[in-house]
Amino acid sequence: MTIPTIALVMIVKNGAATLARCLASVREHVDQMIVLDTGSVDETEAIARRFGAQVHHFDWVDDFSAARNAALAYSCADWNLILDADNWLESGGALLRSLGTAPFFGQVAIVNRFMQGQDVRESTEWVTRLLPRGTCYTGRIHEQPVDDQGLVRRRLDIRLGHDGYMPEGLAAKKGRNEALLRLALAESPQDVYLLYQLGKELSIYERHAEAADYFLQAVARAAPDAAYRHDLVVRALYSLKQAGQLENAILLAESEFSHWQDSPDFFFCVADVFLDWAIQHPAEAQSQYLPIVESSWLKCLEIGERPDLSDSVAGRGSYLAAQNLAVLYENTGRPDEAAAFRRQADKASGR
Repeated sequence: MTIPTIALVMIVKNGAATLARCLASVREHVDQMIVLDTGSVDETEAIARRFGAQVHHFDWVDDFSAARNAALAYSCADWNLILDADNWLESGGALLRSLGTAPFFGQVAIVNRFMQGQDVRESTEWVTRLLPRGTCYTGRIHEQPVDDQGLVRRRLDIRLGHDGYMPEGLAAKKGRNEALLRLALAESPQDVYLLYQLGKELSIYERHAEAADYFLQAVARAAPDAAYRHDLVVRALYSLKQAGQLENAILLAESEFSHWQDSPDFFFCVADVFLDWAIQHPAEAQSQYLPIVESSWLKCLEIGERPDLSDSVAGRGSYLAAQNLAVLYENTGRPDEAAAFRRQADKASGR
């Protein structure tokens, strides 16, 4: 029986700080490692060669697909694993040897680490990163594999880490993605996915009023079954709240309510929106709005964690919701319930 071959295929620029971690995590699971350097001035090339990777060079042309496709052209493997320098393989490497020969698009779980206030949070994003031989990309940014065969997308029990949303990573990339997204939107102004991604980019850098505008445009146009719609709606609620556009957030929550009955992230954000609304309307808070806050966080706990929902934030279906309920009960004169949910939060978070 022929065992399919697999290559790691990367495009990298100035990735010296994280590239060794990435290559070390993957090299025993692949037959070939390809690093396409797009203009590094640090030790990226030397690190790649030290780990046995082939290094090639490419002049950056403000187009991720062009670079991805140039890198893929150097691969002779049956399967290509696409990683960035700020990714690393956390688990599931053995599955790379059992992909078989029938082509499909393999989706892996990328665990994004990011800061929220003073705390590190994690969200799980399902992304196509395993491609059969011959696949190419399209799109200037947030590029997607071209599917001209109607290939099935299969989720694999492979977990990648990603810390590009931590402060150092964000500082290094600030402005780059926004500029490319605006270029891409100028070329395709009706592309809903680009509207969503520009909103996401702006929200990551705390530009929530601008982000909310793009999110609402995307919500109005996105297909109900769009793979990114869950994240789009949740991020829109969060940015509307952060921008102080609470009425728009409530209208969005009402219009989307029936679609996300199994999403702790949706109800978590609904609770946050109505908590701010209660603070602004204290006369009606106790009778009208705080009960919505309470029931929404209780709904989060009822649903539980949902890492299968793309971009679901860990804790919203467990300890984060329980913590918030404890604070709510402490501040509304219900100490016994507060203590119970404090214990539940500590248990769920492993304290």
